[in-house]
Amino acid sequence: MAELVIMPKQGQSVESCIITEWHKKKGDKVSVGDILFAYETDKASFEEEAKVEGVLLEVFYEEGYEVPVLENVCVIGEEGEDISALLATAGAVEKKEEVDEPAVGSSHLAEDNSGKGVESQQPVDGSETAGGKKGVSPRARNIAAKEALPLDGIKGTGPKGRVIARDVEQALENRPKLTGLAKEIAREEGLNAPVEGTGPAGTVKASDLTSINPVYAGDFEIKPLSNMRKLIAKAMHASLQNSAQLTHHLGADARNVLAIRQKVKKAMEEGYPTNITINDMVCMAVIKALKKFPQANSHFLGDSMKIFNKVHLGLAVDTDRGLMVPVVKNADDLSIQGLSNQMKEVANACRTGSIDPDLLAAEAASFTVSNLGNYGVEMFTPVINLPQSAILGVNTIIPRPKDLGGGVYGFVPYMGLSLTYDHRALDGGEATRFLKQIAIELETLEIEI
Repeated sequence: MAELVIMPKQGQSVESCIITEWHKKKGDKVSVGDILFAYETDKASFEEEAKVEGVLLEVFYEEGYEVPVLENVCVIGEEGEDISALLATAGAVEKKEEVDEPAVGSSHLAEDNSGKGVESQQPVDGSETAGGKKGVSPRARNIAAKEALPLDGIKGTGPKGRVIARDVEQALENRPKLTGLAKEIAREEGLNAPVEGTGPAGTVKASDLTSINPVYAGDFEIKPLSNMRKLIAKAMHASLQNSAQLTHHLGADARNVLAIRQKVKKAMEEGYPTNITINDMVCMAVIKALKKFPQANSHFLGDSMKIFNKVHLGLAVDTDRGLMVPVVKNADDLSIQGLSNQMKEVANACRTGSIDPDLLAAEAASFTVSNLGNYGVEMFTPVINLPQSAILGVNTIIPRPKDLGGGVYGFVPYMGLSLTYDHRALDGGEATRFLKQIAIELETLEIEI
């Protein structure tokens, strides 16, 4: 009996996934445990295994499509089995809007949610146009024509590079608003809109269109944002828009951590099991300081505060797909070796795409550390992962003059620390004392090696 395969739900915060690769084609035989397709959330990658044996009778989504979780993806059954009743009962919707052009005179019926046959949208142009440009789906062409948006320069993300609706919609998001007259003139004359117009709030007027120099018409490319970049952009904008953020900067004497680091390197040559880094030591110092300033180990909820008894430490990780912030749960229960190992493990999982999505939710961490010291950054302003109340930015170590006592001054290595906090949750004095406590913990940290 045929069975529907749905898009799994990976974590409570995941609403959709993107199919990245099909390992089986329609008509292929499938055994239990075979990989059907690979898919990814905004931050992690997975593979879906077949739970039943049979033949892949139908595929509803092509590679590159974003599929809501729990949505039907494909059907496995016996060869030649009639699955029309199954599709009608399940309300399956075949979403192949952007596929190759069907034969002339042919039509393709899909099932809508009511079980009625509807004519699916099919591109009428081939993968290459007469002008040598990639094909454009009918819906994308209609949207572009309505909004007077030239299709030149829009990179297609559909099958075979076809420009589809989401590409046009993304380009419209990056284009300023046009007045009605400007839109009409742009439509008739095929003009591009400038980056910013002279009208209110940057609105493009008709007079702005005439000043465009055609020499620059082809020297740029509009690239749609990845799903992950969209989420990062949305979260960062919401953080700055919905909180009262302020950053304090302070330097910590780094001689102690540098000395410990040298001891670790030497000990590793003699079999010491863990490569404890300076970042590991910073995180341990942060945990110790948070236990003394629990107000900073919190979420600001508008009219209340969630103050955590345990430290769930978020760690900013730079990956090829963008910034990820996994959490190490109950970090205050770990030794320096355990903390180091846990942070390396979650960072590696982020880079390989195997991280548990629930560990990436901003609500999972009670405090976050973002370290740009390895890049030589001397000072920066990190952005809070709401609803967290604060985030620590760690800067590079640079020499600074210090009073060594007895009227003697010398250059001492200092590590820059940048604490961004939500002023609604913490007062300036408390935030300063907390930041100073982190510096003290670093300067007095002791590790048995």
